[in-house]
Amino acid sequence: MSEATVLAIRDLVVEHRREKSRETFRAVGGVSLEMAAGDTVGVVGESGSGKTTLAMAATGLGPRTSGKIDLLGHDLDRLSRRELRRLRPEVQVVFQDPHGSLDPRQSVRSGFSELRRLQPERTAWVDDTELLAQVRLGPEVLSRYPHQLSGGQAQRVCIARALLMRPRLIVADEPTSGLDVSVQADVLDLLNESLASSGASLLFISHDLAVVRNVCDRVVVMLHGEVVEAGPTYQVLDDPQHDYTRKLLAAMPGSRWRASR
Repeated sequence: MSEATVLAIRDLVVEHRREKSRETFRAVGGVSLEMAAGDTVGVVGESGSGKTTLAMAATGLGPRTSGKIDLLGHDLDRLSRRELRRLRPEVQVVFQDPHGSLDPRQSVRSGFSELRRLQPERTAWVDDTELLAQVRLGPEVLSRYPHQLSGGQAQRVCIARALLMRPRLIVADEPTSGLDVSVQADVLDLLNESLASSGASLLFISHDLAVVRNVCDRVVVMLHGEVVEAGPTYQVLDDPQHDYTRKLLAAMPGSRWRASR
């Protein structure tokens, strides 16, 4: 594995026990994935395909049954809880629900201050006003609480919080799915700009292939917990080889693809 490798997953399996039953079901089955520094990789599939489970397990935020994961050069199986906590600032997650990600009792300024207190050296590179400017928000937002922010503003604050930590890997889990189309475009542009300036890698979870096309260099298509197709984004989306990929493309407005041909 290269020193530039940010994430390497080998044969990841995640199984869950069904409620009121001793049976288990496989949410992720034998998935492998590798990301280098600066990579932007999209993981796509319908709800229940295992894409979010994959991302959470890969970053140590979710359970896994078997498989090997190297995160930022560290074997997760060899890390203690204390060592994993030290690694956390290098990996930041932007979730689907921005308001649910923010403490309703904290103003934006207070949220930034808490991160600065926990990681003073890592966060000293920028002040609050400049950080907000990077996500196209004015300084007046600092005094606001989450309920005073629109969905787009709240998501920009979440992206700002992630950028403040200067991570090497950002995991974005459906970060635009709850936003209006015009706001989605702004947030995606912001993500692209942020990645270009920071050099961070991006693992982007989405059900929307149009969004993935605009953000990611590579794409992984998942179905029932398994990878059915993967490759450069232009290749997979312009010449899909699997019928499930064509089905996803066919659901896009104006698509020329059909579920089978």
